[in-house]
Amino acid sequence: MKILVTGAAGFIGYHLCEALLRRNIEVIGLDNINDYYDVNLKYARLNELGIDRESAEKWNKKSISDIHGNKFTFVRLKLEDREELPNIFKNTNIVAVCNLAAQAGVRYSLENPESYIDSNIVGFLNLLECCRHNKVEHLVYASSSSVYGLNEKIPFSTEDSVDNPISIYAASKKSNELMAHTYSHLFGMATTGLRFFTVYGPWGRPDMALFLFTDAILNNRPIKVFNHGKMERDFTYVDDIVEGVVRILTKSTNDRDLYKVYNIGNNNCVKLNDFIEAIEEQVGKNAEKEMLPMQPGDVKRTWADVESLIRDYNYHPDTKIKNGVKEFVDWYKNYYNV
Repeated sequence: MKILVTGAAGFIGYHLCEALLRRNIEVIGLDNINDYYDVNLKYARLNELGIDRESAEKWNKKSISDIHGNKFTFVRLKLEDREELPNIFKNTNIVAVCNLAAQAGVRYSLENPESYIDSNIVGFLNLLECCRHNKVEHLVYASSSSVYGLNEKIPFSTEDSVDNPISIYAASKKSNELMAHTYSHLFGMATTGLRFFTVYGPWGRPDMALFLFTDAILNNRPIKVFNHGKMERDFTYVDDIVEGVVRILTKSTNDRDLYKVYNIGNNNCVKLNDFIEAIEEQVGKNAEKEMLPMQPGDVKRTWADVESLIRDYNYHPDTKIKNGVKEFVDWYKNYYNV
């Protein structure tokens, strides 16, 4: 079995590649290594997967011809590259694709909306076309809890309307779901969208709350607490996310629907102040809090209904927030030699 993972140098992508390789599944990892956040962290993740920085930086288009036969191969490429992307699929017998490549971040979408259209919509269309023309058995792709917008019905269900996104990021993810549905309907492609709920854990993104808070507390800086702390999130540990993705990616073609969307969350709402307390406990220091108003594009609460995930895959993420935060803080201290 050979699987293409896009966003392989990213937070979830790295963990997914690692999990697939442990199962002796051949993986082609794709990433453009953009500078949305520290590229050193992305190269460090790739290094954990056996790809040294020099090799990744020297990658060129000719390297596409060398992606056959290795257990893990890395390709540095943008999904927007309509000319080169199809070459990855030529003679490689890719069975399934997991698309985790995207321009991430709700707040950044207010500053640079064009990057979300390029990567999340144009890039996704190119990938759909590649899957269609190369008879890929299954396309799994990352959506987001952000698509629920200001939905007040709790917990969020995939049966709920998601027609009112409140950020370009959320709109781009909803667009992915609509595009996937169209390809499933027109071309008989099996597609599964996964609405991730606030993923956290080791090797996490520097723009996420857990990383920002841990870094600030350890370096004696105040943390920014939006909406004066009156926020709640369904925090989901990265290993739980990956386990769900692997189960969905590797399920027999005959045992799944042609088009499906699932929530992957912990099915548990954690107050922001409780989350901060868990970090303080693991770091061993109290945070200096800078209370701020609600930010544009943000939502007050997220909470995943995962009944369909349990029904179809007998799976329910269940890592406790205290345990997950400890794993991250331990990783952070080791990585930054604190």
